[in-house]
Amino acid sequence: MDREEGEDWEPLRARPAWADVVPIPQDDGPRPVVPIAYTDQFREVMDYFRAILAKDERSSRALELTAEVIALNSANYTVWHFRRLVLEALRSNLEEELDFIESVAENNFKNYQIWHHRRWVAQKLGVGAVSGELEFTEIVLLDDAKNYHAWSHRQWVLQELGGWEGELDFCSRLLEKDVYNNSAWNQRYFVVTKSPLIGGLQAMREHEVHYCVDAIKAAPMNESPWRYLRGLFKGDQDALAHNPLVVAACIEEIRKDASCVQALSLLVDLLGAGFRPTPSDTELLHQPVSSPAALASNVCTHLENVDAMRARYWAWRRSLLPSTTPVS
Repeated sequence: MDREEGEDWEPLRARPAWADVVPIPQDDGPRPVVPIAYTDQFREVMDYFRAILAKDERSSRALELTAEVIALNSANYTVWHFRRLVLEALRSNLEEELDFIESVAENNFKNYQIWHHRRWVAQKLGVGAVSGELEFTEIVLLDDAKNYHAWSHRQWVLQELGGWEGELDFCSRLLEKDVYNNSAWNQRYFVVTKSPLIGGLQAMREHEVHYCVDAIKAAPMNESPWRYLRGLFKGDQDALAHNPLVVAACIEEIRKDASCVQALSLLVDLLGAGFRPTPSDTELLHQPVSSPAALASNVCTHLENVDAMRARYWAWRRSLLPSTTPVS
């Protein structure tokens, strides 16, 4: 339950407006195994709600009662559903309903029912709700950058109602604040691949590669930009292996730190996709080798040591390579 019994709460049985309603008690059977210790307030409010629900009464007092139920238990999906039916029947002001949602969500931003209800309201309001919904999710994300519900709602708003114009800049602001924010990286990829305003992945690839390389230089051990970099070449591994900026960033980070797992991992992928290293590149591990396959084998062997948690994975990757004899 979300709220304890309030001292100033007036029982419904004492309110003249509810005198005609016969409450319906909860039926737990004759011998409930583990009866729940409901408060008197919760029990009475639910008894009256069951009565209203049974009558399918879509009235102002029914709407007010749903608010009381939600105040006590905002996870009750039945009351949220019924509230939507009442709102439609009464042709209620949905802008005011957004205010109600925000008051309920204030300390409960991970409640699925609240987000589902807000999406319904936003859909009813249409494009006029865009700025408010983006602002609301931004406020939530500034407090909790990983809130899945907020990100999901934001993506829904963009796809269904619009508002793409400033979304890439929004992602950039979040990443300037925290380059390790993998949710912001995910949103950035969502924008690049889904926005109808920027031309898609192919059109944005060069710009985003530069953006990734800068992020990698700032935090080489941050896995997110390395993953994002791979995503920019989804379905086009040949372009990945022959992109000079990608190759240079990978080689440079290994030269600076021979134990950089992210760069070493990308090097294995590049070699498998057709990258042909220069003679100086083959000395990365201070072990000159005769072929790309041999270098990939050595890199996998090296990764078994520097990435011990995934040693078996790298041994498996090495087993998939053409038969080579790693240089010892």
